[in-house]
Amino acid sequence: MRQRTLKQVLSATGIGLHSGKRVTLTLRPAPPDTGIVFRRVDLNPPVDFLVGATAIGDTRMASTLERDGAKISTIEHLMSALCGLGVDNAYIDLDAVEVPIMDGSAISFVFLIQQAGLIEQSALKKFIRVKKSVEIREGDGAHLKYARLKPFNGFRLCFEIDFGHPAIDKTGQKVEIDFARTSFVHDIARARTFGFTQDVETLRNLGLALGGNLDNAIVMDEYRILNADGLRYDDEFVKHKVLDAIGDLYVIGHPIIGEYHAYRSGHGLNNQLIRALVADPDAFEIVTFESVRETPTVFRSDWAVA
Repeated sequence: MRQRTLKQVLSATGIGLHSGKRVTLTLRPAPPDTGIVFRRVDLNPPVDFLVGATAIGDTRMASTLERDGAKISTIEHLMSALCGLGVDNAYIDLDAVEVPIMDGSAISFVFLIQQAGLIEQSALKKFIRVKKSVEIREGDGAHLKYARLKPFNGFRLCFEIDFGHPAIDKTGQKVEIDFARTSFVHDIARARTFGFTQDVETLRNLGLALGGNLDNAIVMDEYRILNADGLRYDDEFVKHKVLDAIGDLYVIGHPIIGEYHAYRSGHGLNNQLIRALVADPDAFEIVTFESVRETPTVFRSDWAVA
C-alpha cells in the first residue's frame, strides 16, 4: 500500500468565502513523506504550513492554519477531497489568505485532483490507527456537543445535527457512513456549506462570510431555503458536516483507521479531538501495510496509477 501524490501541476481561481478576496490555488506534486503542505506564495518570503493537529489556530466558521503570524483559512473542503481521493503528499500554493470556496462543497477540488491525476510513490502509506476511545464534550442538556474517536478496522462516521430550523428539520438529521460501502465522491463531496440570512450582518462585522452568496452556499431565511435549485441530497446539511469532519480529521496528517461519532460538533471540537488523540501515545499507533489485502477495505482503490 503505497503513498500517492499528484501526477501534474494544476491551478484554479476563485474567491474566499470569508475574506471575499480573489485567490489562485495551485496543486503540485510532492515527494514521499512530505505530507500536505500549504504555502502562502504572496508573502515575502513565502510561508509554508505543514498540516498537523497543533497547526490549527482559529476555528470560527472554518479551520485555519497559523504560523509565525501568517494564516491560511478554510482548508477543510480541500482537505476532505485530498482525504477522500487518497492523496498523501502535495504542495498547495495560495496567493491570498484563504482557500477558494468554489461552489461551497468539495466537488470542485475532487475534479481538480482527478484532472491532475494520481501517481503511486515508493514509500509505504502511513495510517493512524485508533487504539482506544478519545472523546471531547462541551456543555450538557440542550447545549451538549461531543466528538469521539474509537477503534474500528476501517473508516466509519456517524454525525447528528440539531439546528432547530424548519428547513433543516425537514431533512435527515443523522447519517451513518461506512466508507467501505459508500462513495465519498458521489455521496458526500457535493454537499455544500450553509448559512442563515439573520446571521449575515453579525458575521460580516466580524470580517466573516464576506464572499458568501447563493452560488457557494445554501442560504436560508427564518423559514426556508432561498436557493432556487434546492438541495443536492435529501440530507445535504448533515452530509456537509460529515464532509467538514473528514477534512478536519485529515489535518492529523494521515488517514485514520477508526470510527468517528459526533453530535453538533464543529471545527473547534474536531480539532480538540485530534489534539487529544495525538497527545495520548496509548490512544493511537502509526501503521503501514505491505500488502493491499491486509489494508482495511475502505482504503483499497482501483484508481489507475502510473
